Amino acid sequence: MTPITNIFTLIEQLESWVERQRKGSFAVYGLIFTLLVVASVLTLFLYVSFAGYPRLDREFFTGYASRVPEQAGILPAFLGTLWVLFLVAVISFPLGVAAGIHLEKYVQNDRLSRFLEVNIMNLAGIPSVVYGLLGLQFFVRSMGLGESILAASLTLSLMVLPLVIISTREALRMVPQMHIDAAYAMGASKWQTIWLQALPQALPGIVSGTLLAVSRAIGEAAPLLVIGALAFVPFAPISIFDYFTVLPVQIFFWLSKPQNSFLVNASAAILVLLSITLFLNLLAVGIRERWHKRLKS
Repeated sequence: MTPITNIFTLIEQLESWVERQRKGSFAVYGLIFTLLVVASVLTLFLYVSFAGYPRLDREFFTGYASRVPEQAGILPAFLGTLWVLFLVAVISFPLGVAAGIHLEKYVQNDRLSRFLEVNIMNLAGIPSVVYGLLGLQFFVRSMGLGESILAASLTLSLMVLPLVIISTREALRMVPQMHIDAAYAMGASKWQTIWLQALPQALPGIVSGTLLAVSRAIGEAAPLLVIGALAFVPFAPISIFDYFTVLPVQIFFWLSKPQNSFLVNASAAILVLLSITLFLNLLAVGIRERWHKRLKS
């Protein structure tokens, strides 16, 4: 071997060694940062749990807003959260599914479809407070809905609608093409193929994506504060046109108080909100896993 060949061989070995060290360092750093994030979240969760768990009693769940922290409860906020959760799901699910089906199955792959797809992706990443400003101007003022449950639900529905559309399109793409071709071969029309073949197979994925989107919505406080959600509601909402509060807004209100007892109340409310979010996420994961097993079988 010539000296020049030896030099090139040494350079290649050195580059290979540097690449192996880089990959190993990246894995180590990734593990370290992952452990730091997990430890931080676990520390916060333990702190909130120890502070708020003793406050989780019957009076806390059935109590109304009060200036006395020991007498304050989350009933109006809890019912308002359930109202908003239900209405957001009812509004965003059919609209998002219909829009996803139209964009995936009917719109041609041209400049317009690419323009719509890019804008939907951008809308999914817009800060939630922007949707709050939109809801304040359009639903609260222009439509005259006021600071009601319906206005809040419509605002949050706009926020989660791009996520529902994206999950619908992704679920439809997961349907095996052979099933679509078989339906066409049997003489089914395009709508019959979508309604009887594609949509039933994609429905679990659509539902799980909708649940994840809704679970994000119920944790939002900024857009609801913008449209005028009340922090002190001494009554339970019974209509979609009532004034309201939700758990994130109630938590924000209690955290702004200087008394330590209100911080305990906020910790307990955080545990309730985390439980609702965790339930929705586990339900979505369970539906998705069952769907994947069904597709594999």
